[in-house]
Amino acid sequence: MGKVFDLQFMVSTVPEIISYLPVTLKIAACSGIIALVLGFGVAFVRYFNIRILSPLCKLYLSFARGTPAMVQLLVAYYGIPVFLRSLNEQLGSNLSVNGIPASVFAVVALSLNSGAFMSETIRSAMLSVDAGQLEACYSVNMTTRQALFRVVLPQAFTVALPPLGNSFISLLKETSLIFNISVIEMMAAAKIVGSRSFRFFEVYIVVALIYWGCCIVLEYLFGCWEKRVRRYERRAAK
Repeated sequence: MGKVFDLQFMVSTVPEIISYLPVTLKIAACSGIIALVLGFGVAFVRYFNIRILSPLCKLYLSFARGTPAMVQLLVAYYGIPVFLRSLNEQLGSNLSVNGIPASVFAVVALSLNSGAFMSETIRSAMLSVDAGQLEACYSVNMTTRQALFRVVLPQAFTVALPPLGNSFISLLKETSLIFNISVIEMMAAAKIVGSRSFRFFEVYIVVALIYWGCCIVLEYLFGCWEKRVRRYERRAAK
């Protein structure tokens, strides 16, 4: 009868599983950057209530926040090729469908999902800045762009930083879903390693510890960043 828990086997799987950590981090980083840019764009549209675009953004937010990330991942994986084939037929183009890496679909889905949550964080932070400050900027002949970047955003950034840090941590954890669309990252590697000996418990503990370690590092980095911003804010107030 085999061991109930094989610590030695668990330790031996660490190098193989952690070798796929760069894939996970690369997808998380790309998705995070795109999501942040998208989040700012949607937040600005809703903050200034831009016609036509604002209702479209609300629809996007409703869908992104109201459906599971796993479903969005599958919709992107199966939907984008269908869209490209349809585009090829209508335009007579020859856009490659089969040559698209699965990681691209993962980045698209994760970016759209996280961007929705980040946009609401950013918009809420912008709304926390007193509207009178914006009016005061206009009274001294500042343009909207100047008021936004010199007054509103610096204050909103301080408020938004902690929840944005949580969004990036959530995004990192959501990368564990992308093995479902054939992206070989840590979860997929763990599944492959576990299937060799049917010791899935040990390998998933390894994956959990690696994700936990990555999240601790992210928490520390965002914590340091937040302290630095707070110190700068206190100096500016003096």
